[in-house]
Amino acid sequence: NCYQRLYDTVRAERAVSRDSYLRENWWLFRRTNLQLRNGLAGLKRYIGTTETAKHRTFSFIDGSVLPDQKIRVITLDDSFSLGVLSSSPHVQWALATGGTLEDRPVYNSSICFGTFPFPDEDTGLTPALREHIAQLAEQIDAHRKRVLAPDSGHTGLTLTGLYNVLTALREGRALTAKEKAIHTQGLVAVLRELHDELDAAVLAAYGLPAASSTDDILLHLVQLNTQRAFEEAQGRVRWLRPAFQNPQETVQKPELPAHDQQALEGNFDGEKLLLKSEQTTPKPTKPAAQLPWPTTLPEQVRAVADALARSQSPLTLPALQAHFKGRGPWKKGLPMLLQTLEAVGRAQRVVHGQDPSGVAWQA
Repeated sequence: NCYQRLYDTVRAERAVSRDSYLRENWWLFRRTNLQLRNGLAGLKRYIGTTETAKHRTFSFIDGSVLPDQKIRVITLDDSFSLGVLSSSPHVQWALATGGTLEDRPVYNSSICFGTFPFPDEDTGLTPALREHIAQLAEQIDAHRKRVLAPDSGHTGLTLTGLYNVLTALREGRALTAKEKAIHTQGLVAVLRELHDELDAAVLAAYGLPAASSTDDILLHLVQLNTQRAFEEAQGRVRWLRPAFQNPQETVQKPELPAHDQQALEGNFDGEKLLLKSEQTTPKPTKPAAQLPWPTTLPEQVRAVADALARSQSPLTLPALQAHFKGRGPWKKGLPMLLQTLEAVGRAQRVVHGQDPSGVAWQA
């Protein structure tokens, strides 16, 4: 009966479609989301969060479940990743970078997740911290599923209700009668302790104190994001799931050259102008020949860094532009590339001694 209905109602319409895939596979869904299906293949569980929700929570979803478009899917199955995503640093990042629907935050995978820098060994993550974060994530996920299970006897208990009460506890607000019942049935005090301990552990993995403010956390993450962007421009990618994302290469992380490693350990406290009152207007080294402006961002970053390194004196923006040739508005992107190099310690701004309004750049 199902096939006959498809044959009578769908086939006729798709037989005249300009899309050859629809004509030849008329009985299948139009969009099967092969990218998602390939990412979930072989996983017994994965991480998901509701696209639009009052509270940003992440949970493990059974691998046999194929989610709909309202669930943002992260095809990772390890507890450490769940712990980092469930912690205050990532939640604050998602709230700051994501959108809103009315008064509810919206989680955008490419912005909220794609730009988020995970902690690593160079930020303070140790094997013991990694294991601790993973254990706490498992406990939080198990606790919520246990109190929300249909056979728990807690009628009407919801995930939103649990986190409404948790928010009230953190704000110091008196609970209503309904919230007191949720607090008791859902063991929200236990949930709060687990989340507080998880937040402290993840902050420690970033090298931040447990009492860090939201502004301090976001500033640290933005600086770390800039550092990671520069790393990727140099060819180093910190794969979260290397066997799937980069199966052609070994899992082992490549070592950066010594000068690149020193640059990545630079000062990120803020922009600093190097004032030299005795310095005269710089006389940049004239390039022997103009180089074609690279087409990709990593090549552009490398080309600008090399031009500064080759020059025997600081380069003004026009002098730096003179090193390259190309069509299009590529010159407009030079200031941003220079700021990125400055942020990671590969370039310095120098104020002209005789002309305070002018700025030059040096390696």
